[in-house]
Amino acid sequence: MSWQELRARVGQEVSKRLDLAKYRAGFVATEARLASAPSKGAKFFFGETEASHRANLLKKRLPDEVDAIIQDATAICRHEFHLLGYDKISFGPEIDWHFAERRQSSRLKAWYKIDFLDFSVGGDHKIVWELNRHQHLVTLAKAWLFTGKAEYAKEAVAQWYSWQKANPYPMGINWASSLEVGFRSISWIWARFLLAECPEMPSRFETDLLIALQLNGRHIERYLSTYFSPNTHLLGEATALFFIGSLFPELAAASRWRNLGWQILLQESGRQVREDGVYFEQSLYYHVYALDFFLHARILASVSATTIPESFDRILKRMADMVQALSVAGAIEGFGDDDGGRVFNPHRNRAECMIDPLALGMVLYGDHYPSANLTEESIWLFGDKAVEAFDTIAARTDIRSRSFPAGGIHLMNDFEPGRQQLMIDAGPQGTGHSGHGHADALSIRLSLDGQRFLVDSGTYCYVSDGEERNYFRGTAAHNTLKVDNLDQAVPEGPFAWSSIPQAIAETWVNGKSFDFFVGSHDGYRRLPNPVVHRRSVFHVKAGLWFIRDVAEGQGQHFLETFWHFAPQIEIAEERGAVTAKLSIRDKHSENACLTLLIDRNSDWAAELVAGMISPAYGSKQAAPVLRVSTNALLPKECAVLLLPGKQASGFGEFSALFESSKGEVRGYRYNTAQTYEFLFLAEGNAGWTVGNWRSDAKLLYSKLEDGRFTHVIMVSGTFAEWRGKRLVSCSSGAATFEWLKHAGVQSGTSQSALEDLVFDL
Repeated sequence: MSWQELRARVGQEVSKRLDLAKYRAGFVATEARLASAPSKGAKFFFGETEASHRANLLKKRLPDEVDAIIQDATAICRHEFHLLGYDKISFGPEIDWHFAERRQSSRLKAWYKIDFLDFSVGGDHKIVWELNRHQHLVTLAKAWLFTGKAEYAKEAVAQWYSWQKANPYPMGINWASSLEVGFRSISWIWARFLLAECPEMPSRFETDLLIALQLNGRHIERYLSTYFSPNTHLLGEATALFFIGSLFPELAAASRWRNLGWQILLQESGRQVREDGVYFEQSLYYHVYALDFFLHARILASVSATTIPESFDRILKRMADMVQALSVAGAIEGFGDDDGGRVFNPHRNRAECMIDPLALGMVLYGDHYPSANLTEESIWLFGDKAVEAFDTIAARTDIRSRSFPAGGIHLMNDFEPGRQQLMIDAGPQGTGHSGHGHADALSIRLSLDGQRFLVDSGTYCYVSDGEERNYFRGTAAHNTLKVDNLDQAVPEGPFAWSSIPQAIAETWVNGKSFDFFVGSHDGYRRLPNPVVHRRSVFHVKAGLWFIRDVAEGQGQHFLETFWHFAPQIEIAEERGAVTAKLSIRDKHSENACLTLLIDRNSDWAAELVAGMISPAYGSKQAAPVLRVSTNALLPKECAVLLLPGKQASGFGEFSALFESSKGEVRGYRYNTAQTYEFLFLAEGNAGWTVGNWRSDAKLLYSKLEDGRFTHVIMVSGTFAEWRGKRLVSCSSGAATFEWLKHAGVQSGTSQSALEDLVFDL
């Protein structure tokens, strides 16, 4: 612990006790320390008279969302709430602001004495905090603007004063997180500006709000998460300070809070975002969470004439680019922890809503984000500019496969048949103790024709009285290999791991007609007989996906691979294959089907089992899982083919070649009635022979139709032969070689030489 950290922590401990002593002595803040008289002149995302125009714009462009907001506000007036993944939590006539999932109320005591991670104290603290973020007050304020009905504004004001009475500072769980104080502050500010023209607002509200925001700002500044949780917590707190300081300059500390908040955001954007734009928590939800904070602060900075460094914009663009890259196939898929919260609309907390920042990026930077949709958020923040951007900017789709090497995210894209994306996670588990990362090294997710097929299981909860937390973040909940019934890392409480694996992307090649990945991790080196997991993924464009898992090591081990399918997918065993298709299909999803073939010569046992998927924090639902397992001496491999779309001539047969069962090369064959496809994977660059095939390539693939070659791919080799006939010859060694009939030659031998060869089946 540095001297600076020690001084900060000691100061916080002293402040906690002084605040409690003041409370016990009956001290209550009754006025705000003002640097000047209260003013309504601060510039928000919209002026006081402009809010109604943006409300009308929303009614015109997004009428369904307006109706949903009004319905939600009506339920809120009945004290019925949708919180995270929980529907219709009813509070009755009086809201218990210390409510927990199991209707346990934590005893009102000093916030720093409440162990909110202890489930027995108050249930799931996330549920308590979600209500106390007061984002529902913003919903009520918007409903008043949409309808002009006074009951919505009156309910917002009544709940605000109810909360002030029930949460005297510094008592109760709602002061236990500075991030939650920050969220609440931002909600109050939004409600204040949305209700600025409302005649039902009490005359004293403006002064009472200043007093409350001054208390919040003081608390956030004093208890910043600089050392406790320097991630999105710190970003949210900095954003709140920047908002309070920028929008309420009459507060004595406003200038200091504005500068401090902005300084933290700029500094942390460089520290918390990897150079390729991936957020360092290794979680899509936290990536979007952080981007939300950055974007809202950045847009307010431009409104308030704050200097915005170009480096900050570059980071935000890279973060948005990563979201866009994940959504190329139409169905973005999460990974890592799902916090369940959103900065603007808490109901948009599912994976499909993670593309929301793209709408802001499209307006802010004029970039082309084809996955972006016009959102309620973008209209509130930009007004007519948002509508104009979506009416005038022609989006372009980038279908290239790409990787984010610092974050370890590798994306294989294809658009035939239908849109396809396979994501491989070969990055760090997180940062520090990887509190929000999952034990999912080398896991994959697959989307087909805009539908999720192979999925991440989600998060479900952070604390509970069972093992749900460890199950959903454990290895068995992901599409990867598990060894000896152990996770790849060792859980140490709800937000930490030990024995964290190191994942490495060893090979990443993108050709015109294929993609090839090889990666490994050492999460099982801690075993008495250490094991290394190596995964190879090879994709032929408009064709098959090949996935090979190798457990390298010695001794007997129990091995399992898991294939988690989305809840809307039906899977079945059919003629030696596993088929997966949408339970409800239409003409737009005819290619949304998948066949999975396991090496027919292997001794791995496959079984369909019941699994669980958490689509949002706090909710879970049944989903099918294919479990493939064996108990074997190492080294041991499992090879699988994934065949997207309908199989016109049956599933075919897939098997490893017996001739390659030993040595440093492994060969496979997939054949149907009309085609043969061969794939060879080798270690190193030494020459190898398998049956009639000879080469020194790391990867060699060939496809034959009606006895003639139609496709040849070679990676890292100088030659390839069949029965002494030279197929490919590259004197200096080719990083990649591709030949596709009717598509010309990229390198190596001539096109005519391959076309003239006939394979004797």
